[in-house]
Amino acid sequence: MNPESKLAELGLTLPNPPAAAGSYVTTVRTGNLLYCSGTVCMVAGQMTHVGQVGKEQTVQTGYKAAEICALNTLANIKAAVGSLDRVARIVFVSGFVNAVDGFADSPAVINGASDLLVKIFGEAGKHARAAVAVNGLPKGSTAEVQVVVELKP
Repeated sequence: MNPESKLAELGLTLPNPPAAAGSYVTTVRTGNLLYCSGTVCMVAGQMTHVGQVGKEQTVQTGYKAAEICALNTLANIKAAVGSLDRVARIVFVSGFVNAVDGFADSPAVINGASDLLVKIFGEAGKHARAAVAVNGLPKGSTAEVQVVVELKP
């Protein structure tokens, strides 16, 4: 099953690709690698999850925020290469969690992005990863995700 059919099976749709919010581009391709800029949990121009995990947000709502970040990244990938079928594998995910000082469960939050990528791409969705707690993210976002993908020739 192709990735876009898998999204539909999961009851998910890709949002419109989010535009860059500064002096950068959303994706850069070099060879067969596509580097995706960080995406936050925004849908239709509105933040879905704002605030720190451990204060305004929980691990569970943070998980959902990370999933929305991954959907935004997938929208940017599709916009860059035309189809998610072009993805050979997800190589690396950097996940950032807006969290209170001392927060130690950032991996559980970023699993929202990682679990979704595995559901969509299967074995090719398994990736190396970093999950880091920080004291703030753009627009107060609860999560931000950056992804590197390998493209099919």
